Amino acid sequence: MAATRPVARRTDIYDDPDFNYALFWHGRDYEHHAEVAAIRRLLRGHRFAHAVDVGGGFGRLSVIIADYADKVTLVDPSIQQLELSGQVFPQYPAIDRRRMDAAHLQFADQSVDLVTFVRVLHHLPDPEPEFAELARILRPGGLALVEAANSAHARRRLRYRMRGETMPQTVIDIRSDESKRRGTAPYVNHHPQVIARQLAAVGLQVVRTLSVSNLRHSAIKAMCPAQLMLGAELALQHPLARFHFGPSVFFLLEKLPEPVAG
Repeated sequence: MAATRPVARRTDIYDDPDFNYALFWHGRDYEHHAEVAAIRRLLRGHRFAHAVDVGGGFGRLSVIIADYADKVTLVDPSIQQLELSGQVFPQYPAIDRRRMDAAHLQFADQSVDLVTFVRVLHHLPDPEPEFAELARILRPGGLALVEAANSAHARRRLRYRMRGETMPQTVIDIRSDESKRRGTAPYVNHHPQVIARQLAAVGLQVVRTLSVSNLRHSAIKAMCPAQLMLGAELALQHPLARFHFGPSVFFLLEKLPEPVAG
């Protein structure tokens, strides 16, 4: 397995006092429930001694993961988000909250049974150091649940095809020019095939893939009842996975045993 590269990440941008990530999710019930459904589908039938929710923010999904683990550690580089987690979910005192960034996880080698990594890749143009850390702390046979904002979703592929262009596999920065000038946090999309190769390089093998938030479009959300959308989402996540259809791709991965020397 590749060794973790020393890397410095800027984390102060996630402590903006004017940004409340819990408020960001107001009006995004469809996306939230689509992600919860994907997590429950991928973790169904499993039980973990220790799960680590890497970059879990204010704990939106940590409380879901807690249904499958005896112990959950929520880690995030933002003091603001960790404090917000205690305010939003005070009824979950069993969730341990620790400040650290995903490239420098303060856990022993092979000490964790499940790691989750959802809505973090949006902020990582080059995630190899973080992937190496996920693999390092996972025990052989342990599972990782990794979500990627999909640069090759169906609508973007159609736009490229209509222009007669090939869909690139490079990282796509989707920030506005103004955001780039202001130096806001990176906000990128990744090609799922590239992500799968990067994960394989650190010994994480894809077990299952789901296409998530497949109906995320303002017009559809305005016209369709929420329950109808969620019912369709549940039906579509598995069959559309092979096409990388939706804007979000969830990978369930297994940590492969390290080869025996000699």
